[in-house]
Amino acid sequence: MTDEMEPRDEVPIAELDQRYAGLRLAAPDELGRVRTSIERMGMLSPVLVTTAVEATRIVVVDGFKRVRIATDRGDAVMWVRRTTLDAAGAKVAMMAANASHHGLSDLEEAWIVRSLCRDHKLTQVEIGKALRRDKSWVSRRLMLAERLEATLQDDIRLGLLAPTVARELARLPRGNQVPMAATIRAHELTSKQAHRIVAELLRTADPAARAEVLDDPLRFLAAIELPTTSVEDPRLGKGGNDVRKSLLAVGGAAERLARMVMRHAPAGLVGDDARILGSLVERTLRASHETTALLEQLVMSSGT
Repeated sequence: MTDEMEPRDEVPIAELDQRYAGLRLAAPDELGRVRTSIERMGMLSPVLVTTAVEATRIVVVDGFKRVRIATDRGDAVMWVRRTTLDAAGAKVAMMAANASHHGLSDLEEAWIVRSLCRDHKLTQVEIGKALRRDKSWVSRRLMLAERLEATLQDDIRLGLLAPTVARELARLPRGNQVPMAATIRAHELTSKQAHRIVAELLRTADPAARAEVLDDPLRFLAAIELPTTSVEDPRLGKGGNDVRKSLLAVGGAAERLARMVMRHAPAGLVGDDARILGSLVERTLRASHETTALLEQLVMSSGT
């Protein structure tokens, strides 16, 4: 993986070999940001290329967005910085070129790691050393690239899914990844919301329960995304806000309990289960009734 620098110069865009473009994403919003920057200030840095991957070929290592934008606006030549990196070294350089500004998503890093491992036969330890990462990081990225359904990786390339949800989808068994991706698209879930839904899917082995969560994820999220307990109600004093926090937590738990009972009854619960659980519900209700009675007494004594 040599890296001998050569002078900067201009080359015809038509001569640029973009064989590694598949290791990078080109999200429309990011392309728009780069395009706006170029229109305002011009090309501030050359595209990194290598001439050592294949004889007579000028292979792009970094700067794919700039090349695309220049091509779209009809430029004939591109300002480049030449190196003599081999194929594996070029992929390591792709990581290094974007490290300072976190320019690669987890999935792009995963694609590079997989290529170094599968195409260039480097061990995980060797990859970690080349990328200055520990073996566990390399292992996680390799797992992401190899566990995520190929069709979903293509969807991310096309911009149909955000790259930020890739890691969440890869946590699921393959048979559940496509349905979850469809749910993310249909309900426009954020990566944070997707994380919560995936966690719920992994907690249950019941196909009916999983289908229920996937069909209506917003209802499930509404139950767990209650107003944050850190936000106080200005109408209440300190004691009132302390009680409010507990009530919000109890309310969310009660909604989850109701869904769980509906999910398992009647087939999943037998008579003994119902009797034992019923006593626990009664105890909870008694505590709720006592709280309600106390609050009513306070209202009456205050004369309001």
